[in-house]
Amino acid sequence: MDKPYWAKYRQEQLASVDGEILEIGVGTGLNLKYYPEHIRRIVTVDPNLGMNKQFRRRIDQSGMEVDMRVISSELLPFDDGSFDCVVTTLTLCSIPDVKQAMAELFRVLKPGGRILFLEHGISPDQKVSRWQRRLNGLQRFFGDGCTLTLDVPELFSTQPFTSVEIDSFYMAQTPKIHGFMYRGVATK
Repeated sequence: MDKPYWAKYRQEQLASVDGEILEIGVGTGLNLKYYPEHIRRIVTVDPNLGMNKQFRRRIDQSGMEVDMRVISSELLPFDDGSFDCVVTTLTLCSIPDVKQAMAELFRVLKPGGRILFLEHGISPDQKVSRWQRRLNGLQRFFGDGCTLTLDVPELFSTQPFTSVEIDSFYMAQTPKIHGFMYRGVATK
């Protein structure tokens, strides 16, 4: 996930972040170096302690203040309307109850707040989606719960966002079954 061709997408995704920011599924902190210079503090959540050592090193390199929580996104310990932006990069696919997590993300957003997302999911191409469905069990087993069949547009339709802008494409240098991408902004 730290290949050079990902950098452009991470930078574009984070260019417009502002205010109080929550990043879910922060993993090893690959997004940290792409936050704009004026962002000096973020809150992060991730249930996977195994990423902690690399993440702490990236925090030190970024110079940012990071309030790191080792929790899942299905039950967030924040007040309603706490954040201006939520960032999710290749995370929604591995959340066990992703619809509950989406409800939580919507809840913690301020009115007018935005979810900025870059996620992989089910392809509209039937040949590709057939293989995604066939290989999904293996992917979930070997990919720490990651699913190939997440319907990102449907997921964002489960909450009453005022607008959802979604662009989709195949990621370069990535097999089609893993590389059908959705990026966009959902506004509360």
